[in-house]
Amino acid sequence: MPLANTALGRPPEAKLLLLNCDDLGLDEDVNLAVVEAVRDGIAASTSLMTACPAAAHAMRLLRRHPEIPYGVHLTLVCERPRHPWGPLVSADPLATDGRLPTPDAWRARPHPPRLDHVEREFRAQIDATTATGRAPTHLDFHCLADGGHPDVLDLTLALGAEYGLAVRVWLPPALDRMRERGLPVVDHGFLDSFSVPLDDKPAHYARLLAELPPGLTEWALHPALARPNYRALDDGWRVRRSDYEFLLSPEAPRLLAEHGITVLDYRPLQSLWPRST
Repeated sequence: MPLANTALGRPPEAKLLLLNCDDLGLDEDVNLAVVEAVRDGIAASTSLMTACPAAAHAMRLLRRHPEIPYGVHLTLVCERPRHPWGPLVSADPLATDGRLPTPDAWRARPHPPRLDHVEREFRAQIDATTATGRAPTHLDFHCLADGGHPDVLDLTLALGAEYGLAVRVWLPPALDRMRERGLPVVDHGFLDSFSVPLDDKPAHYARLLAELPPGLTEWALHPALARPNYRALDDGWRVRRSDYEFLLSPEAPRLLAEHGITVLDYRPLQSLWPRST
């Protein structure tokens, strides 16, 4: 029996799909698409980047749409060197000239990051969500799988317990550690929509849904309206526009119903993750 189904009190044959829109706050074009994808499409939740240029706009939208669950997309890197952002903590040692490093530069560092610097920045990013008027449901990471380093993941797990939030975990051996603690984590891996081929993408998503096994799976999609001005900023705009179109398509809910798939946000998981006292 899939272990997450047991933890979540679901029948063993249940097909559960965490369907989250990452990168809320990156740009107003992204923000509007995410809200639409959750409100009118099949997406269930989103993750907010409080360090990014359009974070204030995103938080206003979340205040306006309290029905949309959201997590914090913890951000230590910036993949847009032409349009960079920095950390929330001023003069933070994690940044150079006020700019966060690219993912490749972060991974190439000769030494692990100092956890006190990471903790200070993560707390600032989590605490900034008070502007939404409500609490997040989970923590996850921008561009760095499981935080990019075991110590960063352990710090995030501790912060999750302190703030009462679930944490996205999807790499071994951390998955096994979470399962040993009886925590609900994915049974079948994690899909990042930037890894999905653009050619015939709707058919690819349809095949994945048809083949979805019982248990818990997570997809992180990245919708954006991708209007002309946005396309000049983001080389990945085709990924984002095609995600947006799929999430809002009439075919998407039909496929979920046909294959008996239940879409979840992080709230059922959050209720089971321990909170420190």
